[in-house]
Amino acid sequence: MKFTEGSFRDWGYALAARMFRDETVSMRESWILENLEREPGADARDGARALEPGFDRMTPAQQEDVLREVEAARSLLPTHGGGKWRRKLLIKDAIADITMQQTITRADEFDVIATPNLNGDYLSDMLAAQVGGIGIAPGGNINYLTGHAIFEATHGTAPKYADQDKVNPSSVILSGVMMFEHLGWGEAADRIRKGVEAAIGNRTVTYDFARLMKAEGAAGVREVKCSEFGDAVIENM
Repeated sequence: MKFTEGSFRDWGYALAARMFRDETVSMRESWILENLEREPGADARDGARALEPGFDRMTPAQQEDVLREVEAARSLLPTHGGGKWRRKLLIKDAIADITMQQTITRADEFDVIATPNLNGDYLSDMLAAQVGGIGIAPGGNINYLTGHAIFEATHGTAPKYADQDKVNPSSVILSGVMMFEHLGWGEAADRIRKGVEAAIGNRTVTYDFARLMKAEGAAGVREVKCSEFGDAVIENM
């Protein structure tokens, strides 16, 4: 997948620049603007050399591309200059494998991750594992042009657990919370979230969380059925 993301990456940058120009800055634009702050008298070629150390060894066509990039970034000075770019939403791309590592080692650096379908599937499961697994990961598919949306668990079906009253319902429940938030029903969303948080906080959990808690040496873990966890959520609402 590493070498098939170029079109998606370029589309993402183009979309950010077209739709949210005043609110966003790309990583390379931030470098150009920071270099200009450091040396206000530098011309575009100086900026190009600071951006690309091998600039002088590039072909004329390559140099023209870099110069256009530098000049485009400099044209943002009215909205991004004077350090204002530091308060913008930073847009950057990364290869999937290093992204997977960095979301674990420095998760606080990520707010929104946009990916192609396959890499998104890998990343969403891995990120869900950091908070207990896909049993607690909600999902939403939102059309921000029309407002229509579908909310569903991020996981698929688990046929081997059919009719066993066993699996964690939190992903479905929290998807409902997202739906209520989308509809503007904040009080309903807050009450349900409070119920889920309290049930887990009391260590009344389904088998997946019980297994993790016991492995970490937690005391007082009460493993319950799916329906019993639902009852615990209701009791704590």
